[in-house]
Amino acid sequence: MFGRLMPNEGKFFDLFVQHADLCVKGAKEMVALMTNFDDLENRVHAIESIEKQADKVTYETLDMLHKTFITPLDRDDIHKLITKQDDILDLLEDAGQTISLYDIKAVTPEAKRLAELCLSCTEKVKTAVGLLHSMDNSGQILSVCEEIDRLESDADHVMRAAMSKLFRDEPDVRNLIKLKAIYEILETVTDRCEDVANIIEGIIVENA
Repeated sequence: MFGRLMPNEGKFFDLFVQHADLCVKGAKEMVALMTNFDDLENRVHAIESIEKQADKVTYETLDMLHKTFITPLDRDDIHKLITKQDDILDLLEDAGQTISLYDIKAVTPEAKRLAELCLSCTEKVKTAVGLLHSMDNSGQILSVCEEIDRLESDADHVMRAAMSKLFRDEPDVRNLIKLKAIYEILETVTDRCEDVANIIEGIIVENA
């Protein structure tokens, strides 16, 4: 019985990485979607499938959190970390579905750039959670978190410039509304990645 009370430390960290890997895969599908609209529906379906896989990882993590007596990190931090990671894929799915439902025929270079920044952010998130199993990696983790913050700032700048150009140059009000929605969702993906980075930074400070 005592063995069941011991923390399953490796499993939590494995699940964080597993989820982060799915975030990267979802972001790659989004970049591919933005690059070639010919395969739109398949890309959207692929993102939806990845999101469902991630939901299962989130559920497994939260279920294990309830069943584990001693956890390797603060229980609230584990809960916040996996749910914020899940928000990333929820938004990527939302972006794909919005593009499909709005019947957008082509995207702007700014939308593609935002998708690329989403991918870069998710890759950094994966790197950060992959190092989280050991506080010996704290310096490296904090450096990666700073890179996520920088990428989120880049996304802010791209979105502001994109919005300015959109309201200045787009004559079709309906198309303006559609593209504005896409820009906002993709930029919010980078916000959620920054949220994950902030949680990780807090974990490092608490365990230093």
